Amino acid sequence: MKIYNLFISHSWAYSDNYDRLVNLLEKRSYFGFRNYSVPRNDPVHTNGTDKQLREAIFRKIQPCSVIIILAGVYSTYSKWINIEIDIAQKKFYHPKPILALQPWGSERTSSIVKQNADRIVRWNTESVVAAIRELA
Repeated sequence: MKIYNLFISHSWAYSDNYDRLVNLLEKRSYFGFRNYSVPRNDPVHTNGTDKQLREAIFRKIQPCSVIIILAGVYSTYSKWINIEIDIAQKKFYHPKPILALQPWGSERTSSIVKQNADRIVRWNTESVVAAIRELA
């Protein structure tokens, strides 16, 4: 079984959707992944400088085959999600594909994330897994 290296972008202020997505992927049979997201307890995201956080995000994204961004409206206003998009698209010889996931129950989604996504899917296990497999 192939193991997918994933970077799941998120805001800790809106961590419920992140937690639901990780749980959804963990429960999916015949699908393995490594989660390279910046963990909540990582001191860089609470104590580091912007430069240190940018470098940490680069190191997290580097081994990944797909970048997943939860496309909630808050994403439009997140400086860090914009930086993650920039890193994924411009800092590697081969840009990293971006999968936009429309959050569960969300009627409005981030236009910035959708404009930069290689694929956009709704909150459905099979859609998410199929898109990851396609993009990787």
